[in-house]
Parts: sequence; structure tokens; C-alpha cells
Amino acid sequence: MPTPLLDDTAVAVRLRAATARLARRLRRETDVPATQSQVSALGAIERLGPVTLGDLAAFEQVTPPTMTRVVQAMEAAGWVARAVDPNDRRVSRVTLAPTGAAMLDAIRSTRDAWIARRLAELSPADRAAVPALVALLERLADCHPDAADAPDTAAEAPGAAGDGPTRAGRRP
Repeated sequence: MPTPLLDDTAVAVRLRAATARLARRLRRETDVPATQSQVSALGAIERLGPVTLGDLAAFEQVTPPTMTRVVQAMEAAGWVARAVDPNDRRVSRVTLAPTGAAMLDAIRSTRDAWIARRLAELSPADRAAVPALVALLERLADCHPDAADAPDTAAEAPGAAGDGPTRAGRRP
């Protein structure tokens, strides 16, 4: 039987790999007509409210031309709407359309149900340990629900719908 890993680096490697596998698995659990970049942007738009393309690109850590293409495709699909900013007519703001909100809700529900089924398969002792694990993961990710930039769990998911492969330099 292997010796428990006590080295922080080894634990970090295992944690990164496990969270990446979980994120990939959650993405596979939903069959949506959107790319992961679009799902991530939808979650960001939901969190940020009416947002400029520049601010959305910065939040998602992609270039403005990339975000423009993502938003154009989402607008064509009816998931978002663009409107001229009433305070500065040179600027447009993107908002979540009802169909985009419904898609995010469906993604979240599907992913949450999958996690709930997996949790139900755990022993009572393991299930009892999950809330503490979640709190630790939130602290590691600096994304406690009270934090200003709490992530979307969908994509984010988390994501969630919450966190797709669009953010440069990091991916679940």
C-alpha cells in the first residue's frame, strides 16, 4: 500500500489533476449547443450584469476581438442582447437574454444533479466530510460565496457553467 502523500507539491499535483478531471466530467454531463467559452461568458454576464465587451474580455481574460466573436455568436443564438449605453452612446452593454439564463439554469441543474448522485454513492462518513472539503476548496480558490467575484458554479463552474477554457493561463 502506498505511503500517504505528505509533500505539499505532491498533494497540489493530485488536487490539480482531480479538479481538472471533475471539471471535464461536468462539462461532458451537459449537452448544450454552446461552447465552453460561451458558457463561461454567459456566467460572467449573469454575474456582472450589463457589461461592456472590454470589461467582459478583461474578466474572462481573453482579448477583446475574441470576446467580440464569442458575443456575436451568442447574440445570433439569442442568448444575449446588446444595447447602447444610455450614458455613452459609443459603448454597448451586453445582457443575458431569457434563453441564455434558461440555458445556464439547465446546465447548473444537470451538473448539480450529477454531483448529487455521486455524493449519494459515498459512505455516510465521506458525505459528512464534504461540507468541510467544499469550504477548503472555496478558500483555496478564494471564491467564498461572500467574495465579490464569487464564481458561477455552472460553468463554474464550478464554471463553473461557471469556468471554461477561455481564460488564458488557467483551466480546470
